[in-house]
Amino acid sequence: MKVVAINGSPRKNANTATLLKNALEGAAKQGAQTELIHLYDLNYQGCVSCFACKLKSGKSYGKCAHKDELKPLLEKLREADAILLGSPIYFGNITGMMRSFIERLAFQYTLYDVNYSSLFSRKIPIGLMYTMNLDEKRMREWGYVEALSGLEKRLGSIFGSSEALYVTDTYQFKDYSKYEVTAFSEPHKAQRRKDVFPKDCEKAFDMGVRFATQGVSSTFCSKMAPH
Repeated sequence: MKVVAINGSPRKNANTATLLKNALEGAAKQGAQTELIHLYDLNYQGCVSCFACKLKSGKSYGKCAHKDELKPLLEKLREADAILLGSPIYFGNITGMMRSFIERLAFQYTLYDVNYSSLFSRKIPIGLMYTMNLDEKRMREWGYVEALSGLEKRLGSIFGSSEALYVTDTYQFKDYSKYEVTAFSEPHKAQRRKDVFPKDCEKAFDMGVRFATQGVSSTFCSKMAPH
């Protein structure tokens, strides 16, 4: 079984990528084949509203027809048994690269029937991991959970299920004195990096374990289903 992680951060070794790598380690412990994709390595656009994926009897029905560097990844994800999405929070939401990717990933499977049904052929888990500078209290006061929960629910309805991990109050700079960030305490951030972030990585690892286990069940059921 295959677990694919998508990094929506421009950084390949920072907070978001670290969480995804831990999740993939958890999946690999269960025997899963894993892969990490960095969106900022790819040249692509968001949905261009061509509606080729909705054209009855069209050659791209249920598939994104737009040809760019994202298309091979979208095809690969058709065969994934679990998908992990990671993004830092930029100005209250996921990065633009992640948003554009999700538009292309999800819209191709969305039917315009009365139930907005899904064309995705199986049920797999989708994990969303968010990293942010805000602490948990301010994150909730500023409405981040409400802003992101709709996305989580919609992806869950398309692919089968969704789960989110919110990682708050992250450590961002090697030297805080070089930046105008007086709203934050460097000693506090460093202490959280030491004490809390490892626990967040454990949560990511555990998500990878669960998703690999769910993916095995989904694959088994798919093979056993009559054709």
